[in-house]
Amino acid sequence: MSEKTQARKAALREKLIELAEAQIAEAGLSSLRARSLAKEAGCAVGAIYTHFDDLNALVLEVNGRTFRRLGATVAQSVTQAAGAAPRDRLIAMSHAYLHFASDQPTLWRALFDIEMSTDGPVPQWYLDALGGLFSYIAEPLADLFPDMPESELDLMTRALFSSVHGIVLLGLEQRISAVPLDQIEVMIAQVLSRIQ
Repeated sequence: MSEKTQARKAALREKLIELAEAQIAEAGLSSLRARSLAKEAGCAVGAIYTHFDDLNALVLEVNGRTFRRLGATVAQSVTQAAGAAPRDRLIAMSHAYLHFASDQPTLWRALFDIEMSTDGPVPQWYLDALGGLFSYIAEPLADLFPDMPESELDLMTRALFSSVHGIVLLGLEQRISAVPLDQIEVMIAQVLSRIQ
């Protein structure tokens, strides 16, 4: 394959990811259709499947970008809260997570709405991105519970993420007594400040 052909293929792959990301950002994951994506990209539907096994594989690429932006957002909150008490760092991270989800709701939802499980073929880079997010949570928890075995710390990290994620999800969907964004922040802080 010539360099020119490789460059064309790479450009089309990137274009498909960008168009899919824009479509998900505008109308959510359920709006993504191969036919409309191909039309917008100026290619045949079959060309999508020369680059991706299926639409889920394409969505994983979009989600990878979203995870990287989410990770950068959380990392920035960690940097800004450096030196703060562990609970305060957890609260700062959680608020960053909330604001990311609020600012990019459809892309954030696509992270969790995609059909997959850890039993299936999940790319390692995807698991690494999620692991990176968990590592930010685990650090202040390890400061709070220095004698906790690693396996228990891992469970607590996942439980804490699930708790904050649930508050954010239900809050943004107006399912928790329809409170405004700043009140969702208060709810998160109330929960996290009581970790003993």
